[in-house]
Amino acid sequence: MTETTTMDQQEQIARIERAQEETRKFVTEQHKLTAEARKLVRDASLAPWQLVVTAMTAGAALFGAGAAFTKLLGP
Repeated sequence: MTETTTMDQQEQIARIERAQEETRKFVTEQHKLTAEARKLVRDASLAPWQLVVTAMTAGAALFGAGAAFTKLLGP
């Protein structure tokens, strides 16, 4: 009877260890998903500013090209 009890205890310990490992994997996956979600939120909040900077850069390039063209054709 003692042998059966020892086997039952070992099985329970093995089940607990498997459950803990599954929990660790689940928590790791949740951390990855949370980090990815935070990155997506950050990127979405920065998108309008990226548009503004791109438009300003394009405007400056057009202004510079116009000034160069005017200087080229001017007296």
